Amino acid sequence: MKATPAYSYPQLTGLLLGPLAFVLVLLVYQPAGLSPEGQAVLATTLWVAIWWITEAAPIEVTALLPGILFPLTGGLAVKETTQAYGHPLVFLFLGGFLIALAIERWNLHRRIALTIIARVGTSGPRLVMGFMLATAFLSMWISNTATSLMMMPIGLALIRQVTHTPTAQAAPATPFAKALMLGIAYSSSIGGMSTLIGTPPNLVFAAVVKDIFGVEISFARWFVFAFPFSVTLLMLCWWYLVKIAFRLQVREVSEGVEEIRAQLRQLGPLRSAERLVLAVFGLTALAWISRSFLLQRWIPMLDDTIIALSGAMLLFLLPVPGQPGMRVMDWRATARLPW
Repeated sequence: MKATPAYSYPQLTGLLLGPLAFVLVLLVYQPAGLSPEGQAVLATTLWVAIWWITEAAPIEVTALLPGILFPLTGGLAVKETTQAYGHPLVFLFLGGFLIALAIERWNLHRRIALTIIARVGTSGPRLVMGFMLATAFLSMWISNTATSLMMMPIGLALIRQVTHTPTAQAAPATPFAKALMLGIAYSSSIGGMSTLIGTPPNLVFAAVVKDIFGVEISFARWFVFAFPFSVTLLMLCWWYLVKIAFRLQVREVSEGVEEIRAQLRQLGPLRSAERLVLAVFGLTALAWISRSFLLQRWIPMLDDTIIALSGAMLLFLLPVPGQPGMRVMDWRATARLPW
């Protein structure tokens, strides 16, 4: 049976024709009496229409294109483009959530967590530290609740392995188990403080500050302020759990480390889809951090919302090597979005 390609011929034609028509209308076609803003809107509309007709991308994803292209071309500002649907920060959160869903879809978050835990150490306190670091890092980009739900089964499996408890029985409430479970809970909230998209209250606060005081809190500005504070709080929390609250002994926990390595081996080598998601995630995070002091020198209209939507849209366009007919993200996966 012939494998189904990620793009049919009409879709591939539309995928290339849309941006080409956009560039030609924007730079070559000069209709009399049409303002530069009108020309930008015309070019964007043509791109969107071509993608809708050919279904080069999911129609819902194509509908996000004006939120990227209007501000970049001077057609409309981000706020004016999105005001009929919601605050611009809602779209920033949407883009971040879509990237997070791609990370979860391909189990990249589990691989990242297990890798961090396996590298931190083998003693009880170090294992707690590894879980807290992994949880905090993931909750910077994924919702705190989703991160905790993903880390809890890993932690419970580790506790059962260390205490030699059968799967059918409840994990015993040893000091190590208590410290580990509380560490996961606390670090998911601490990590969510670090980035603007880490948890919804961060974006609500940024929106209130922008509306009342007219001050924009960019992703980089929030990160520079909140990340050191978050790291300090994480270290204090870990120290309190392992030194004061439960006084864990510093001894090797070889069974726990072997359990983590076994789960990591089950994931197998890094797959092509995971590499693509990791690349898009890394580029998006780098763009968020460098936007205010670097990227805006060349693209003055660029903002965090545009970066988020661009990264999310790219995931819906990239085909997965070795898996015919599949792209990194499809719209069915967005059913898990917290609409």
